[in-house]
Order: sequence, then C-alpha cells, then structure tokens
Amino acid sequence: MDYFPEMLPFSVYVGKLENGFRAIVARHYFRKWLPLSVIIGIAAGFSAIAFHEMVKHATAALLVGVAGYHPPAPVGEGETLFKFPETPYLIPLITCIGGLISGLLVHLFVPEAEGDGFDAAIDAFHNKRGEVRARVPFIKMLASAITLGSGGSAGREGPIALTSAGVASIVGKIFKLSEKDRRIAVVAGIGSGIGAIFKAPFGGAILAAEILYLRDFEIEALVPSFIASVVAYSIFSMVYGWQPIFGGGGQYIFKDPLSLVYYAFLGVLCGLLGILYVKSFYGVKSLFDRWRIPKVFKPAVGGLLLGIIGIWVPHVLGTGYGWLQKVILGDFSAMTLSLIIAIIFLKIIATALTVGSGGSGGVFAPALVIGGMTGAATWLIFHSLGVIPEASPAPYVIVGMMAFFGGVGKVPIAVILMVSEMTGTYSLIVPSMLSTAIAYVITGDNTIYISQVPTRADSPAHMTEYSIPLFMKIRVRDAMTRRVVTVSPEDPVMKAAELMTKYEIRGLPVVKDGILEGIITLSDILRLPADKRDYVKVGDVMSKDVIVTYPNESLLEAFEKMIHYQVGRLPVVESPKSRKLIGIITRGDIGRVYELRMREVVAER
Repeated sequence: MDYFPEMLPFSVYVGKLENGFRAIVARHYFRKWLPLSVIIGIAAGFSAIAFHEMVKHATAALLVGVAGYHPPAPVGEGETLFKFPETPYLIPLITCIGGLISGLLVHLFVPEAEGDGFDAAIDAFHNKRGEVRARVPFIKMLASAITLGSGGSAGREGPIALTSAGVASIVGKIFKLSEKDRRIAVVAGIGSGIGAIFKAPFGGAILAAEILYLRDFEIEALVPSFIASVVAYSIFSMVYGWQPIFGGGGQYIFKDPLSLVYYAFLGVLCGLLGILYVKSFYGVKSLFDRWRIPKVFKPAVGGLLLGIIGIWVPHVLGTGYGWLQKVILGDFSAMTLSLIIAIIFLKIIATALTVGSGGSGGVFAPALVIGGMTGAATWLIFHSLGVIPEASPAPYVIVGMMAFFGGVGKVPIAVILMVSEMTGTYSLIVPSMLSTAIAYVITGDNTIYISQVPTRADSPAHMTEYSIPLFMKIRVRDAMTRRVVTVSPEDPVMKAAELMTKYEIRGLPVVKDGILEGIITLSDILRLPADKRDYVKVGDVMSKDVIVTYPNESLLEAFEKMIHYQVGRLPVVESPKSRKLIGIITRGDIGRVYELRMREVVAER
C-alpha cells in the first residue's frame, strides 16, 4: 500500500483551494439572495396588482364616469374598443383636479416622489444608500393612479419602479442588510415591479440593472433581479393572464435585408425626436420650477393645459397603450397620418405638462407611444410610396418603440428585450438592434433620467471599489514634485521664512549635499522671537525626525502616513537606506493625480 502518493503540483492545490472558496462564496450568496429575492418579488407582485387596480378604478371614476371617455386598451389588458368623450369640455376640469390631488399628496407627504419616480429610485441607489422612506410606496401609487385615471399623459413604470424600490428598501431594513446589499435589493425591487406590471420579467430585470447608468450595468444585481422579477411576474399574471400586453406582433418575421435602410431611417428619426423629447421635458420642467407659486398647485396647472389639448386630441390622455395597440394591428380608423404626426408632438408636450409640472407618473409609456407612432408614420409614408415590403405597420411600430426609449432612456439592450416580451415577438431583433443603436448614438448624453451616472466608477455606490485599488496602483513617483524648494542647515531662519512666503508653503526640507537632514515648518519659525530669526540657523530649530516616503510606495501608503502623522506633505527619499532627497509629495499632488487617473478609467469604460 502506498502511504505516500505522488505529490500534486502546488498550482493544483492552489486551484483546488480557490475553487473551494468560490463554491463557499456562491453557496453563501444564494443562501442570502434566494429568499430575499423571493420576498421582494412577492411584495412587488402584490404591489403591482394593487397599483393596477387603483389605476383601473380611478380611470373608471374620472375619465369614463365624468367625461364619458373610454380609451382603448391593449389586447393583453382588455378591449380595444373605445368611445370618444361624451362631454369633452369636462376633460380640463378632470385633469386639473387630478393634478391638484396628486400634487397635494406628493408635496405634502413625500416630496422626493415628485414626477416620474424612476429618477427617485435611481437616486436612492446612487446617493441615498439604498434607502426609500416607508411611506413612499403607498403615496406614490395613490398619487400616480389619480394622475393616470384623470387622463394624465404618463406611464405606470416610474411609479411602480419607485414603489417596488421602496418595498425592497423596507425588506432591507427588516433584515438589517448592509448598505451594499440594500442597494442590490432596491435594484431587484425595480426589476420585479417593472417585470410584473409590463409582463416582461426578463426585460424588467435587465432594465433595472441597465437604467442606473448611461454606459454600464449593475452586474451584481442581475441574479436577485431575475429571481424577484420571475416571482412578481408570476403573481401578477396569475391574476391578469399570461398573454403579452400588446397583441398582433408575433406573426411578423424579418426576412428582407434591404429593409434595414428604412429601419435605419427610423432610428435616425427616433434619435432626433428623442433629443426633442428630453429637451422639451426639461424645458417645461424648468419653467414650472422657476414659477413662484406653491408646488402643490403646479401639477393642477399642468393638468389644466393638458386637458385643453385633450378636448380636441384625447389620444394623448393616459398611457396611450390602446392607441399604440391599434396601430400595431393596422387599425387607422380613428387616426389619419396627419393625426398620428400630431400625436407624436402633442404627446411630447402632454407628458412635459403632466410629469414636468410635478405630477406623478412615468415617462416610459409616453416614450413607447411616441416611438411607436413614429414607426407607424414611417410605415404609412413609405407604404404609400410603395417602397417597403412589409404589408403591416406592426414591425415599424414595434421597432420604433424600442429605438425611441432605447435612446432617451439609455437602455438599448433592456428595451429590445422588454418590448419583445410586451409584444410577444423576438423575430424583429435584427432591425431593432440597428434602429436602437442609431437612436442611442444620436441622443448621446441626452437622457430622460437625470439621476443616471455615466458608469459605476462615477457612482457613490462603487466609489471605494475604484478609489482604493487606484490609490494602491499609483506610485509616489508618479505624483511627486521633483523640483523641490529646500534650505541648508547653515541658512538663517529668515531665509526659510521668506521662501515659505514666496511659494506659499508651510514647510521646507533641509538638505545638505543632496541628503535630507530634517524639515523646518512655519510653526518652528514662529516659536522663535522675531529678533533672533536673522542669525539663528535652520539647523538649530529644524526637526530631525522626519516622516518620509519612497518613490515605489503607493499613494495609499503615502496618504495613510499623512493622516496618521497629521502632516500635509512628505519628502520623498531614494530608499530606506538612502536619505537622498528626490522629491516631495503633498495632499494636493495626490488629489490631482488621482482625479486625472480616475478620468482615464471612466474614459476607457
């Protein structure tokens, strides 16, 4: 029997140890996030049901009950039949009252929930350590339901994103999660709420991870978001059915590469209109922000102006999903080409008046309507010219929806997946990729969500992940000043004082024959009587016990010395065995070099 088997290479043992460690970490990760994600998903699913019911009953009581306007619904949410307002002159009154009630609820109880809601959820992740006040979810749902039910031109995604983020934040507080885990929980909450109410669990989870940044992903939140989104979607769909929100998009297959020219044109249109949408929205918001009246009344004014538009063009009221469904199905009985073009621009104005004034509602649904109508108008124009092969407007409407929001929301990947789920078709991936990429590039840094940051390196949530490694990577030699102002031990103290005054510094290395002998500070000089400063030598008052750093040390090591010894500068000597002075480094040098390198990191990303 061989009691001494052949020894394995050391690298194999290291590999086994590393794999075992990873397995332990993975087990711990899933033990923590599997139950938490399920809890968040359950809470988000029931929140989505509650919000959906609130919107339905508010619409029945206000738009339908008072104005007699029955807007069409998408196939997955009801009947596409509609009825124009019986008393259109009452629409401004309804939208005004809806705005007033919404303004009162939000500004009196949860002012941070003003407007879209998605921005507040994004801000909670980046700047508020994943914390949302417990009262926010209910007030946001109620205020948004009244806004939408009274005809406000807004969507459900912003409110449900903030509501679900708030619910996830409550879960984080109950289970005493760390700051990092609370942030992940908030992202999972956003994804589950969106995935449920739009019946798009995959796209909702991806959207939550992508929408935080202009050009990045929150990778760590993907698995919790997937689990929570699936749970929330399942709960919501058990009540409202499993069919996609929009019907009629599944039978269209991309099979003509030449049509990519027209889809590229659609991408350009969506990009340009996207810039207009963002500029108009924040232009109107800026006007309302500068208007010196109580904030609670501003949504009422926005609602009144919206209602005046709604008298003649009721298509802009509410989410507009029913009208979007009609153009997907090719039903233009209530919309001519000129009206569709008008709806594109009026919907931009209507959304700016509703949400930009401080009303409670999302900007995702209006973006889909604007993009979809742009696609419908593109199809109608090209189809009338006989230059496109598609016999139905559905592909152009669907791709327009993707391209427009992919550009203004800076979520090109998520929106393609999400709209594909919402329309029940993945067969338009190729043209949607082209159109969305073009719209994304054209819109540039124009985003409808101002709380987004460029990358993880710009987020307070990841500051230490980037700053500490960078501090460790940069060496003192890369940041130090090599041309050092010095004095000799034989120089009079007054000369040192004059040099400090001239260069506006508080300390000088004392050097003899290139070797560091000590350091003299302004405090050392001030302790001397004024009449002795002309003849007392620097060597008599300097500090010989000098804290130094070395060129190969990291900025982190140098900075820790400054903090520990409470000094603002360190002489840099050649090595621990040599006292030859080769430079000096200050806190300002460290900050300057760090900022430059951080910009390079961000630019590379």
